[in-house]
Order: sequence, then C-alpha cells, then structure tokens
Amino acid sequence: MNAFKKYWLVFVLMFLTGIAGAATAPLKPYQSGDWSSLIKTRNGAPMAIHFWGVTCPACVKEMPQWGAFVKRNPNAKIIFIQVDDVSPEMMQKMLNKAGLEKANNYYLASSFDERLRHEIDPQWYGETPTTIFIDKNGKSRRKTGLINFQELANKL
Repeated sequence: MNAFKKYWLVFVLMFLTGIAGAATAPLKPYQSGDWSSLIKTRNGAPMAIHFWGVTCPACVKEMPQWGAFVKRNPNAKIIFIQVDDVSPEMMQKMLNKAGLEKANNYYLASSFDERLRHEIDPQWYGETPTTIFIDKNGKSRRKTGLINFQELANKL
C-alpha cells in the first residue's frame, strides 16, 4: 500500500471513530463527596437531578419520557445518576434506548450507602426513581416516583 493510501485509510478510520465517539457523552463517576460540586454546576439556574436504576421497573418505563423531555427542552439543566450496580454497557443501552445518550449522565462509582444518600438528602432512603429539584435560589425539593413533565417544564 502506498503512503497516500495509508494516510487516507488512517484519516477515514479517525473520522469514523470520531463520529462514533461523538454519538454518546461519557458516563461520569459519582461518589460520596461529589454532591456540593455537582450542585455548583447549576450556576444559579434551576436544575433537576434524577436518580434512576437499570433494574427499577418504574425507571425503565419513565426514562424514554425523560429523553423526550430533554429533546423538547435542550437548555434545561438536568443530571441523571444511575444507582444500580450494573455494567456500563447495561447503563448505556438503556440511555440509548431512552434517547439520553448525549445527556449529562453519571453512575455511582461507590456503594449506594446511607452516607452517600444522607449527603444528598438526610430524609431519603434511596428509593428510585427520585428527582431532586433545585430552584434558582438554591432551595431543593425531592420527588420520589414518576414525574409530571409539565410541572417539570414550569420549574426548569
């Protein structure tokens, strides 16, 4: 193979790899101690942090609705945190199916223990789905169960 063909092949492979890599945002680790820095990313804007699990039947049902909401509201500040001890492939498969592959996605990198939950909300026992809303003044409110997306649109 001559030099031109080699460079062309390398270029095409790099281009295709870049396209494939751009299709999904990376899953980021979340662990105890990360809550305050995560909240600071809202920069004074309202925000929703949604805790979900691959093995949670209500979450499986609701995640495509989250995907549709994010598509209709691309500027809404929403973070998704997956709490089950499952493989990244299982997480990504569910996110892809829900249309959330480009969303701001995290997974628990440590155990979903009492200390981690207490840091987020001392009254929360870890049930999913759970969404924590933070208003523009920094006041938070927790909602366990399925979301009313019209109310969410009004909050964000």
